[in-house]
Amino acid sequence: MHALALADALVGLGHRPVVHAPDPAGKGFFRRGVAATRSVPASPAAGDLAATVEARIADYVRYFEHAANRQYDVFHAQDGISGNALATLKQRGLIRRYVRTVHHINAFRDERLCELDRRSIVHADGLFVVSRFWQERLKAETCRTAFLVGNGVDTGRYSPVPSTGDHILRATLGLHAGPVLLSVGGVEQRKNTLGILDAFRQVHAVHRSAQLVIAGGASLLDHDLYRQQFKSRLRDAGLPVDAVIETGPLTDEDMPSLFRLADVLLFPSLCEGFGLVVLEAMASGVPVVTSHIAPFTEYLDPDDVAWCDPHHAGSIADAALSALTDPLRSRLIANGARVARRHDWSRAARAHVAAYADMREVHYA
Repeated sequence: MHALALADALVGLGHRPVVHAPDPAGKGFFRRGVAATRSVPASPAAGDLAATVEARIADYVRYFEHAANRQYDVFHAQDGISGNALATLKQRGLIRRYVRTVHHINAFRDERLCELDRRSIVHADGLFVVSRFWQERLKAETCRTAFLVGNGVDTGRYSPVPSTGDHILRATLGLHAGPVLLSVGGVEQRKNTLGILDAFRQVHAVHRSAQLVIAGGASLLDHDLYRQQFKSRLRDAGLPVDAVIETGPLTDEDMPSLFRLADVLLFPSLCEGFGLVVLEAMASGVPVVTSHIAPFTEYLDPDDVAWCDPHHAGSIADAALSALTDPLRSRLIANGARVARRHDWSRAARAHVAAYADMREVHYA
């Protein structure tokens, strides 16, 4: 999402970005924008996560080995997979330099994955981050200075204005009167889904018609063990069968409607690069519950969200109940709209341009 939105904003500034991604299914990109996109041929991955990552790196390298596929002024990786591919191309003399955005650093159990992630960062000629928290972490861990570029939200796309798609999605998901509590990111430890479920049980005891929607979950990482723990706790929760709805990955077209159908966004994450869905919820007129930790405390003021301690379900539940009730609810919606207006993608794009100027590629004959 960050790469595509950034690319569209760069087009608006007069540049010609092209976004690449592996495409093993041959379905193309999940959304259309104004920026050009290229699907990188990739065979279905098999084996463990490290093998899958290595296969995707190789897919990129094979694609960019062809000179016609690398006639660009700047090479910009948005993750460790593309970053490793560019590091290999750089070592082989096929490109001179590249930059990488570090949204956050994952704590992998597999040392191979940790090493690959480090390699994609260490060999980059320039680094971008979306928060001061990760800017400081990179400085401490790698002695590298990264450009702080922030994040944005499309307030034309994400807004409180209803659409016919809202009613269709409500019926598809089986939503009732609510209140509807929304969690975005699937079932994942970093998203604190177990804490969200425990908090929802407390909210449900007060609002017996409440529903929790857990949306998304597409990930290359292995979250199976955590998902098993979640399913076990959900079975023991004693909630009605339709109280907790897992949507799985949704289409990009459904996301604005999904936010509008929610009464509150629960985002008590344990670790985030920025938390883009916070801005999307705010632009949609939805009050937000989030963790009182960086990076949220960097760009959110004390009265912009209902803060919580992500390690205590009671704190999450109290914040959710407060966000559902006026006068706090109305205040959070108004303040959230102001936060969203301050974060536009063109500002983030302009923050990239100065660094890009230092990274321009000299083409080989």
